[in-house]
Amino acid sequence: MEIEKELDFGEQPLAHIMVENGLKGHDLVAHSTEQITFKMVSRACKGRRLTSHVKLKILNALNKCSNQQYKVKELFNYR
Repeated sequence: MEIEKELDFGEQPLAHIMVENGLKGHDLVAHSTEQITFKMVSRACKGRRLTSHVKLKILNALNKCSNQQYKVKELFNYR
């Protein structure tokens, strides 16, 4: 059970940012120039631990869709 808690951090700020910008997972996947999947976006929003490489892919897709410049630390509340 302890391992499960280390992997799941609950809903992330990314989910709120996507709602504020009227974005869905499909928007990030469709506009990404890197390969990301719906599963990656879903896990990112739900707070599953991601690699730093996947976090950057999500960040780049979000910045492209929203025309803003977010930072990784604004999207995720864990390291």
